[in-house]
Amino acid sequence: MTALTLSTSAAPGLRADAIVIGVAKGAKGPVVAPGAEAVDKAYDGRLAGVLETLGASGGEGEVTKLPAPSGFKTPLVLAVGLGTVPEKDAEYGTEALRKAAGVAARALAGSKKAAFALPLDDAADAGAIGEGALLGAYSFDAYKDNGKDPKAKNGKAPLAEIVLLGGKPRDKAYKAAVERAVAVSEELNRSRDLVNTPPNDLNPESFAAIAQAAAKEHGIKIQVLDEKALTKGGYGGILGVGSGSAATPRLVKLSYTSSKAKKHLAFVGKGITYDSGGISLKPAGHNETMKCDMAGAASVFAAVVAAARLGLEVNVTGWLALAENMPSGSATRPGDVLRMYSGKTVEVLNTDAEGRLVLADALWAASQEKPDAIVDVATLTGAMVLALGNRTFGIMGNDDAFRAALVEAAEEVGEPAWPMPLPEHLRKGMDSATADIANMGERMGGGLVAGLFLREFVGEGITWAHLDIAGPAFNESGPFGYTPKGGTGTAVRTLVRLAELTAAGDLG
Repeated sequence: MTALTLSTSAAPGLRADAIVIGVAKGAKGPVVAPGAEAVDKAYDGRLAGVLETLGASGGEGEVTKLPAPSGFKTPLVLAVGLGTVPEKDAEYGTEALRKAAGVAARALAGSKKAAFALPLDDAADAGAIGEGALLGAYSFDAYKDNGKDPKAKNGKAPLAEIVLLGGKPRDKAYKAAVERAVAVSEELNRSRDLVNTPPNDLNPESFAAIAQAAAKEHGIKIQVLDEKALTKGGYGGILGVGSGSAATPRLVKLSYTSSKAKKHLAFVGKGITYDSGGISLKPAGHNETMKCDMAGAASVFAAVVAAARLGLEVNVTGWLALAENMPSGSATRPGDVLRMYSGKTVEVLNTDAEGRLVLADALWAASQEKPDAIVDVATLTGAMVLALGNRTFGIMGNDDAFRAALVEAAEEVGEPAWPMPLPEHLRKGMDSATADIANMGERMGGGLVAGLFLREFVGEGITWAHLDIAGPAFNESGPFGYTPKGGTGTAVRTLVRLAELTAAGDLG
């Protein structure tokens, strides 16, 4: 993992491979951002003009490299675009700083050390820059042969060390911000690793084993229900989805507790380690990335471990509903009826609507502990991708205020989200002549239908929200900001922020 430290060193005297500065888009050309004063001074105040000559505009995500000025112990200056210059007396937003730091870290792959001299006004800025750089430096190369360095990124190792200039190493707020950035980023990157791991190496059993190792390391209580325990407990949804695979399903419960906690949150994650669609087989072109169908469980796992590492004063329980959805002679068929853990029966009309089945059992299990709130996270529906695109996840729930708080928390940490309704008229489409409910309803509004199905398995009186992360969980295009190609770790930071707000008593 890339190291992150604070430094009060002056830019000219710091030994590093590069110094990162910010440049913004002004009305009359590029503007050098605060933090780069020493670099600008060494260019006799003409740095903006030099950057403009090199083609820089200050646009978001833009990278311009130039030789460091005379007297500097770093050979390279990397100017990264921050976007439009803020209005008078306004500061650069934390998300702009995260993105810029992430872009710079990616551009400096192969470097051992980089000094970041981006705008840094307070501890929040330090945390944002650190987080963005750590997330931007991520690479997944476990299955690549890169010669002498198996961890290399396209032949270049990820940036090894990040130094934040202008920080205050002895200030408690700055130290806490950096420690938080490290904990959250490391766990988020762990969730990316899980999403990126091929399904022949990650199945319910191996996922559970990884969770067990992390729980032991961080003092988290863990319970793993295997196929026998699931059968004995009557978890018909998880068992039904996993019945077609040689890899048997698991339900993992992770419990982080604080002696000072006054609230209890439950996070539930969909963990389909590979989704073929089952008997309702997905068509060609839709199977290739289905290793990512466990991204919800990966995010929940990462959030619980992050909460433990941060010592948050809130109890957090994570439920990982793990199964592999495969077609075989023992697989669930369209028309089968499953008896769920709650006792309700579900007519399975489409075996590719499997995520809601495993979540239903886990939601009911989480409800038995009567937490103050439940949040489930899932790559659930293609309909949500059609509605919101590839970078925004939808949030539904049974409490408008709680849903709004989650949207606000997501926006605060830089994860685009949008509130979605649960129209009551769509519930009728799931009526079944054979069972209590069918797992499919009207085609139009399919993401909302899925949310209505899940609501049926939330205990009475419990506040609940559903995050459909089908769009942003896996990035099939090129990297942007601090987001890599492949697994993104989306929703981890939203869940962690929710836990922080709850611990602080800011959610009632």
